Amino acid sequence: MATVSSCMPQGRFNPLASNPFRTREEVIAACHGLFEPLLPFFSPGKARVQLDASGSTWDRAACDLEGFSRPLFGIAPMAAGGVSFSYWDLYRTGLQNGTDPSHPEYWGKVIDMDQRHVEAAALGYGLILAPEHLWDPLESKSKDRVAAWLQESRNTKHANNNHKFFRVLVDMGLERVGVSVNWSQTEEYLQDLEKLYIGDGWYRDGGDAGDMRRIDYYNAFAMHFYGLVYAIHRPQDTARAQRFRERARQFALHFLHWFADDGACVPYGRSLIYRHAVGAFWGILAVAGEEVLPWGVLKGLYLRNLRWWGSQPICRLDDGLLTLGYAYPNQMITERYSSTGSSWWAMKVFAPLSLPADHPFWAADELPMPTRKAVVPLSIPGMVFLHHPGHTVMLVSGPGTSLTMRGCPEKYSKFAYSSRYGFSVESDSRGFPVGAFDNMIAFSDDRKHFRVRETCDDVQLAGDILFSRWQPWPDVSVETWLIPHERWHFRVHHVTSPRLLWTTEGGFASPKTDFHADQLFEHEESAWVVGASGNFSGILDASNPPRRGRVTSPHGNTNVMFPRTVIPQLLGEVTPHCPRVFASAILAGPDASNLSNIWIQPPQLPTVEVLREKVARDGIPVEIVSDVLRSLV
Repeated sequence: MATVSSCMPQGRFNPLASNPFRTREEVIAACHGLFEPLLPFFSPGKARVQLDASGSTWDRAACDLEGFSRPLFGIAPMAAGGVSFSYWDLYRTGLQNGTDPSHPEYWGKVIDMDQRHVEAAALGYGLILAPEHLWDPLESKSKDRVAAWLQESRNTKHANNNHKFFRVLVDMGLERVGVSVNWSQTEEYLQDLEKLYIGDGWYRDGGDAGDMRRIDYYNAFAMHFYGLVYAIHRPQDTARAQRFRERARQFALHFLHWFADDGACVPYGRSLIYRHAVGAFWGILAVAGEEVLPWGVLKGLYLRNLRWWGSQPICRLDDGLLTLGYAYPNQMITERYSSTGSSWWAMKVFAPLSLPADHPFWAADELPMPTRKAVVPLSIPGMVFLHHPGHTVMLVSGPGTSLTMRGCPEKYSKFAYSSRYGFSVESDSRGFPVGAFDNMIAFSDDRKHFRVRETCDDVQLAGDILFSRWQPWPDVSVETWLIPHERWHFRVHHVTSPRLLWTTEGGFASPKTDFHADQLFEHEESAWVVGASGNFSGILDASNPPRRGRVTSPHGNTNVMFPRTVIPQLLGEVTPHCPRVFASAILAGPDASNLSNIWIQPPQLPTVEVLREKVARDGIPVEIVSDVLRSLV
């Protein structure tokens, strides 16, 4: 019998695939394992690491600096924990040459809103944790140049988001090695960062006047990570350090819902190429001594996520370098600031290597995920989490975010995101007939172009039901309700339009198996997939008149989890000047046999009238600016 999957072991594409991730020593090996493939790519002057000819919108020097600086996020804490590292000479030489304007590998002058701010923060972090390796051996002139370049970085204007922490880290690093800085400027940025806090441990990442509600993994691997670094290394700022600690404790109790019990997390938002960095929060909590959950639980969250990444084909076969992408190489999902050196932000996950082997975090027995409710609504981010065996689903209200980044509607405003099935990014703005539209409803007025939910005019959480009102065009209005129900979730849309619209709504994207081994089912009112790999994904219509079901195979490399997918969809129409209600029930998971039985007994969906009454009675606005933020501005 022919095989139904690749005959080539996917572990070949990840040098960490054989790492069991049980002990501190194995995590140390992983840190070396992610760094050492970079060694052949250090430039002659050691100041740059160029992995290929591609780049981001930033200049070549900034892209090459990423590959040089970002590994310090793992190397520095490893050294602080007493672990030997054999290549400090590369970093000392690179520091000397990269900050020397007369050297051909000079990193360049730092200007306002510069990508170099990010890399300066990595250098600052290195100085905080490992000055005896990075700074002390340098000659006096080299120290002066390094300090001058870092001062240049901290004195320029930073973006009004997590970047303002970069001045803080640089200043802490300079202070650590005895270089004076203007702490009044540091204080200014710390106060600006306070204005990004919106309550219950959550920050929004950006916006000048509360006008952007971008809530994503930057909470974990930036805002709280840097806040705890500050609390650890500047305890003399007692009140602020305590605020950072308390917010991290609050956030931890929410953030654990972003993870499935198998270690996978729900891919959501931008910068997914940073991969392992999503688990850095659990490690930095340990470094800060914050046992907000039992040490064994924190250790389990941390190690299971590392194991999950170790099982994904995320590296190049020939040299073991990290690629751009999420669960496999995929530049479709990258941002304009993503270069091939960017992925080494993943090294942040190694923060707890600064702790000794006998620290409770490392000494504790690993414990499983704590018991969680099956449905968990979170009002501040406007999300509802559904926890199933081996599968976590995030229902999303569609928080406002900048549309200047590629794929923002898909990365932030779908109806549902999954730890197992991820999400897809559309590859053709004129491809309505072949769009993925997983966990979205797409509208078209010409059967070629399309529009989806991008921003919302009103968002409310009523118990565990999410409501949003949005407009794909100024004259088209959509009300959407998202309702969890046992293993299902429901979607109800009330649509009004002055012209004819065609619609496509999708369920979860299931991996496409070789040799057409998946079972695909298309009916008048439903579509579902029973995958040969054991996955189930279906969407069942409850509209009147009903929509037609189909299973589509969208363009390759559009999904963040799988290079090839099949997606159950429903196709319908909106009649001009005639309000239309679309209702559907969505079911997906890794246990196809069990879900196939659940599928044949569909639940009854609530009516628009019942849902409107529920929101009117119990709805809490999910606001762009919270009361906490108003008190600070």
